[in-house]
Amino acid sequence: MIVRTLLLFALLGAAACAELPTETANAPVAADPAGWRLSSGKTPTKAEFVALSATCEAKGGDPDACFKELGLKRAP
Repeated sequence: MIVRTLLLFALLGAAACAELPTETANAPVAADPAGWRLSSGKTPTKAEFVALSATCEAKGGDPDACFKELGLKRAP
């Protein structure tokens, strides 16, 4: 009986340590923020651009149109 209990805990411990796939590993990489400008004319920071990319990805559709809708424009 003790051996079964120890085996159960060993299996549960091994299952808890197993690496599970995450959504971020499968998420598409956002384009470079250097090609875009905010409405103020500044280049967005990486964090801002990732947040805007995630918003556009959640909405679906054309990312360029979504970026323009959110106030980004292409850099000259």
